[in-house]
Amino acid sequence: MARYTDANCKLCRREGEKLFLKGSRCLSEKCAFERRGYAPGQHGNNMRRKTSEYGLQLREKQKVRRIYGVLEAQFKNYFEKADRKKGITGENLLQFLECRLDNVVYRLGFAPSRKAARQLVRHRHFTVNGRIVDIPSYSVRPSDLIKVKDKSKSLDLIHSALKDSRGEEIAWLRLNKASLEGELLEVPKRDEIMIPAQEQLIVELYSK
Repeated sequence: MARYTDANCKLCRREGEKLFLKGSRCLSEKCAFERRGYAPGQHGNNMRRKTSEYGLQLREKQKVRRIYGVLEAQFKNYFEKADRKKGITGENLLQFLECRLDNVVYRLGFAPSRKAARQLVRHRHFTVNGRIVDIPSYSVRPSDLIKVKDKSKSLDLIHSALKDSRGEEIAWLRLNKASLEGELLEVPKRDEIMIPAQEQLIVELYSK
């Protein structure tokens, strides 16, 4: 399966803002964006181009796609599903992305980043409603119970992530740290999805 294997920090530098792809490292002095907050490449520090309307739409799409770690074809499939569903297409798109299993694992605090959450899911460390699920894109539904597998409850990565999490309460999730389990209470509304995105630009891009 295709996947991005280059340095994650290049993605933040290309988008011109922190995407928090490496967990706590993004909050430390080691963050590459803090040291080199310009586009990667030989001439990245000298780029002074005026961005067109299409360029703004493309950059917004790329930014959201990279935040969630989704490749182009899969992202387009999410958009087409969002477009077919009743409601606001941009909000539908973000809701589909937020309800991915790897994202829910990250939001619950079981992993320091979405990339780490995706790896934990792939390695079969989580169950959904009592069944092992190893598909990061699995769509979690309201009332689904996500639990760390019994044999995985001693993993340092999970405990370290929970310890380092900023303790933000997410209204659409319920977390039980003692039993290492969480529940999706409801599909999040747009004002509960805390990512810096202008999803309408993505809708405009795909509507051309």
